[in-house]
Amino acid sequence: MKLAQLNIAKARYPLDSLELKDFVDNLDSINRLAERSDGFIWRLKDDSGDATSIKAFSDPDMLVNMSVWESVDALKDFMFRTHHRDFMRRKSEWFYPLAEDTYVLWWVPDGYIPTVEEAKSRLLYLRQHADSPHAFTFRRPFPYR
Repeated sequence: MKLAQLNIAKARYPLDSLELKDFVDNLDSINRLAERSDGFIWRLKDDSGDATSIKAFSDPDMLVNMSVWESVDALKDFMFRTHHRDFMRRKSEWFYPLAEDTYVLWWVPDGYIPTVEEAKSRLLYLRQHADSPHAFTFRRPFPYR
């Protein structure tokens, strides 16, 4: 089993704005860092190489990030022990805080690539039912069965 993740964020400004310039200018390098990280398997991207043009929600300012990893630890290592953490610290500059969960984790079979619709369904389930083996967060990561 592998770990899938969806993370969403509502941009405070248009992607071509001066306020989001640092974020946008670093997407390629952060994505390359993810792809070179131990335990990385796959990430959602369009023909441009990122997912900023993928509109998974009716709100055009809602950005999605989705990927598959070998394990919870592999994802955490990338997120919190690489240059990626420096950008996470600046999240409030670029994105609105949301009252509901903005990310979800779940297990997928080896070789399986989840769909955006499946990921949205897992996030909704998490919001309605809290952490469970079906959809969880880093607060309570469930081992795969």
